[in-house]
Amino acid sequence: MNWRKTTQPLMPATTAEKQPPAAGTYDMYPFARLGAGKVHNGYASLAKWMTGRNVILIDGYIGNDWEYIAGSLQRELEAAGVAVTVVCTSTLMKPAGDIEALVAPFLGEKGTVWGRKASITLADLFDTEKLRNIQPAAEGITLVIGVGAALTGLDAPVVYIDLPKNELQYRMRARTANNLGKQAWDDNQETYKRFYFVDWVLLNAHKQQILSRIDVIADGQWKDQLAWATHAAISEGLQYLSQNAFRVRPWFEAGAWGGDWMKEKIPGLNKEEVNYAWSFEMIVPENGLVFESDGHLLEIAFDWLMMKHAKDVLGQDEQRFGIDFPIRFDFLDTFDGGNLSIQCHPRVQYIREQFGETITQDETYYMLDCKPGAKVYLGFQENIDPAAFRQALEDSVATNTAIDIEQYVRVFNAHKHDFFLIPNGTVHSSGKDNLVLEISATPYIFTFKMYDWVRLDLNGKPRPINIDHAFNNLDFSRKGAKVEEELISKQQVIDKGEGWQLVHAPTHAEHFYDVHRMEFAKNITVDTNGKCHVLMLVEGESVVVETANGFRQRYSYAETFAVPAAAGSYKIINEGGGTAKVVKAFVK
Repeated sequence: MNWRKTTQPLMPATTAEKQPPAAGTYDMYPFARLGAGKVHNGYASLAKWMTGRNVILIDGYIGNDWEYIAGSLQRELEAAGVAVTVVCTSTLMKPAGDIEALVAPFLGEKGTVWGRKASITLADLFDTEKLRNIQPAAEGITLVIGVGAALTGLDAPVVYIDLPKNELQYRMRARTANNLGKQAWDDNQETYKRFYFVDWVLLNAHKQQILSRIDVIADGQWKDQLAWATHAAISEGLQYLSQNAFRVRPWFEAGAWGGDWMKEKIPGLNKEEVNYAWSFEMIVPENGLVFESDGHLLEIAFDWLMMKHAKDVLGQDEQRFGIDFPIRFDFLDTFDGGNLSIQCHPRVQYIREQFGETITQDETYYMLDCKPGAKVYLGFQENIDPAAFRQALEDSVATNTAIDIEQYVRVFNAHKHDFFLIPNGTVHSSGKDNLVLEISATPYIFTFKMYDWVRLDLNGKPRPINIDHAFNNLDFSRKGAKVEEELISKQQVIDKGEGWQLVHAPTHAEHFYDVHRMEFAKNITVDTNGKCHVLMLVEGESVVVETANGFRQRYSYAETFAVPAAAGSYKIINEGGGTAKVVKAFVK
């Protein structure tokens, strides 16, 4: 049975399997070095670490193959002459029907895309008596293994096995990973919805709760091997990143409107994939950080960094956002593809009341690349009649016929480095032949589609249309001349010196983040001013970032990276000829 369903390769387990990228070449697998002797590989080495202990709690993220992991460790331990007793946490959970009833209030209606962030805890899914009554074997090692192992009352070392979110979803599609405590299989949309609104919420809170008890952190993305490091070694690496700079591991998805820009520009992407619609450049609820030691790679979820160093990363904004990283960067690729749906995003009060989010999906489109004639749809025509617009949309759904969307929605030519502003409630879409750098608040699944060009998704089905949600949020005052005035950024030089200038690309008043573009021939020095900066080289071959702490790292064209507030100041050095241009987003 295939245990993952995707065209994308597994991340290499070692640097020997990956070629170091040349300057100017996008790196799909960026990593930070931990130093020698920090990352260990294989079940045998972890079994050796376990030897001599009476009980080990092996907790971790959903999607791990706990039976396979337990069997692998048991074989290694028994080969070393150690008797092993295995207790699987799946046997300690409440009945599946009870769990279904517990999570149902957070899942919305079946067939809909959204639920509401869960307010229960992981412990609520378990049978308290069963957790309390585990009796370790008198001899050898007892392994309590699976999600929630640390919920037992046992005083024992904790091994935490993480799993990247993209790999979890590939396993979900292969039906080798299901929701917590769920025995029946649902369709992928329902399974993902429960991951997002229930399972991930519970597991992230659980991880934070047991953080100080964890002794070993492991990466479960490879089937036949396990990379692991001590919590102390990982903590050292996270501390270093929180003072300097970091890049998360990106991942990529096809879609109904996807294009070919990323396929052509990013080495390592599977060229046989039908298209690439999205890249998760830095959508941190789904990205990880990769560490290296002695050629071994190990990935952990980004939230480890925030749980330990939110203040260092966000500086003065930590009080506002806590451990939630507020800004995301991603690509929308429509080169030789199609138009995105005509859509909008929820207003702040709506997303809080309906979905339990604290901030909403305020977006911008920074045009990284465009073909001649590329368009962006933004705002309404001056003569918009909301009732007539709604009727046209509903008729289109009912009869499966196209409409002339430009009767209702304005359309603009798009050029490289244009900057379009999409505060919540704004009707918008990217047309074909754009590579959009979407700079946004972190929420990323709350898109209310109104019109999808009468097309089918990659599975041959219509994508959900959300006219009711959209009309509860649309701002019909964003129309006519007001669109140019408020929604197309008026970029201007606000500072300059010899060989450099700083361009302000103002965002809308409702955006909590702002954007600068630094343009320089040789180098530029930047102060964080107590803010985290999220950056991308949007023109040029490659740059080197140096911090005051001695950190030095190359970043190539179209790569996203961040400099935490605690770095204080940093220098960006242009490695190529001509002018380098680096976009910088930060909380206002």
